[in-house]
Formats: sequence, C-alpha cells, structure tokens
Amino acid sequence: MLEFHIWDVFTDRAFSGNPLAIVTGADGLTTAQMQIIAQQFNLSETIFVMAPRDAANTARVRIFFPTAEIPFAGHPTIGCALHLSGGADVRILLEEEAGLVPVEIRSGRAEFTAPKLPVAQPGQADPDLIARATDLPADAIGLPGHQPAIWQGGPAFLYVPVRDLDALAAARPIQPFWSQAMQAAGVDSAYLYTPVKSGYRARMFSPTAGIPEDPATGSASAILAGQLLASHALAEGENRIPLEQGIEMGRASRIDMTAVVEAGELRQIRVAGCAVPVAQGKIRIPVAQVTKS
Repeated sequence: MLEFHIWDVFTDRAFSGNPLAIVTGADGLTTAQMQIIAQQFNLSETIFVMAPRDAANTARVRIFFPTAEIPFAGHPTIGCALHLSGGADVRILLEEEAGLVPVEIRSGRAEFTAPKLPVAQPGQADPDLIARATDLPADAIGLPGHQPAIWQGGPAFLYVPVRDLDALAAARPIQPFWSQAMQAAGVDSAYLYTPVKSGYRARMFSPTAGIPEDPATGSASAILAGQLLASHALAEGENRIPLEQGIEMGRASRIDMTAVVEAGELRQIRVAGCAVPVAQGKIRIPVAQVTKS
C-alpha cells in the first residue's frame, strides 16, 4: 500500500481551489502503474514523489493527467512543495521532467520559478473556429491588443482572450469544432481569459485530456506571461498579476503570477499560491507488468 494525500491548491479554504493527489514513496512504480493510479483518483493531476537523483535536491516527482504524463504543472508543484515543507519556511527543489523547479515556502505560501520561459508556437488560432469551438459569438473573441495564440513552456496552451466576464462565463467546448480547433492549434487545452479590476479571470478547458475544466492551472498561468508580453500588456521590470480561476465551477482559486521583463524580453516568471490538506489515506499498488522507467 502507498500513502496518498489530497490537498486543495491555490486556495486557503478547504473544498475550493484545485484538488491534487500526492502519492509518496513512489520509487518502485512503473509508468503504467502511475497512470492507473492517476486514473483512479481522476483529478486533473496526480503527483508521484520519489527520492531525488541528486541528493542536493528535495525530491524527484512525476506528474500525470488521468490520460497521460506531463513534464511540468503548477498546482502539483505548489501543493507538493507545501506538503514536503511540513509547514516550515524552506526552499524546496523538485526534479520535474521539464527540469529543476525551485519553490520558496514562506508563511504557508509557496512560490515557484517556472523552469522554462514561454515560446510562441506555429499552430493555427483562427478566431472564427475558436468562437464555434467555445460556443461564443465571433465578436466575443479577442480584446484590444490581444488575439488568440499558442504558447508553450513545458505544456502548451491555446490562449483565447474573450470580450468580458459574461462571455467567459458562457464559454463551453462544443464538438466537433473543439477537436478541430485543438487539432489546428496542435494542443489539447485552451486557456480563456478576460481582464478584471485586479488582473485577469480565466477558465481552462482540456476535455480530450480528461479534464473537462480545470479550477486552477499554474503552468498556464506562468505561460500566460508570454501571451501578455506579446499583447503589450506587460511593463518593464516586475509585473505582479493576480489571476482568478475556477469561479464558474464553484472552486474559486487565486494565483499570483510575477513576470520580470528586461529590455522588452521575459527574464523570469514566478507563480505563487496557498494550499490546504483535506484528506489522506492508502492506496493499493496496481498490478502492471511493464518495465520501470
């Protein structure tokens, strides 16, 4: 039996934010066994904790959607680091598939530095097709200076600016247009956003990856910095941007993203948030005759 812990991430209240399963002592698991366990929890992401390859680091981790492994994700990084900190103010170093991710813990709040800076991708982001895919009128897609685009920084997302909060609330994936839009963009996830007084409110849909909607997406929040810089929405120096997500799901989340711009280029992206434990237990090790990786 393996120990697991459930944390709600990007919130300071239980039963809000984004639920995360943390499986500890996972060193002996195969990739197939990890995938089976992630399917069993059926949360947006499950993180598996192992001994680090380098003793100077805190832990090696692997992160899974219900359908596939991903190289990096924000809410597992935040939740896992807070779990491993034991409530202390400490620096956690996580060996993720995308690279080494440092996380600073201060007063029950974690902040990680993104392992990769976002890079624009060449897929198609046709506003008319996106409108059909999200069940929105064509004039709801886009903002002054902002147009849909694809960005990658580990995972990749289609970024879709929408007109206002009403349009954001009305959005929903509609087939077959959704699959057509994702195929054209070369991704399986779309991050919709619109300005609010304090920053931006967002929704993230990824139904083909087993995530109908995500209450808080830390990786997409980090990569959003690339979209905002390209849209001339970031200033020189340190930009602190509060992000709301999960409101429409009844799982309110608060993500704080900091983008550092020097000479018109992104130099660093940090994402911060809180998390609270809500459950713990043990789970059986599934039988899987697959070579360990």
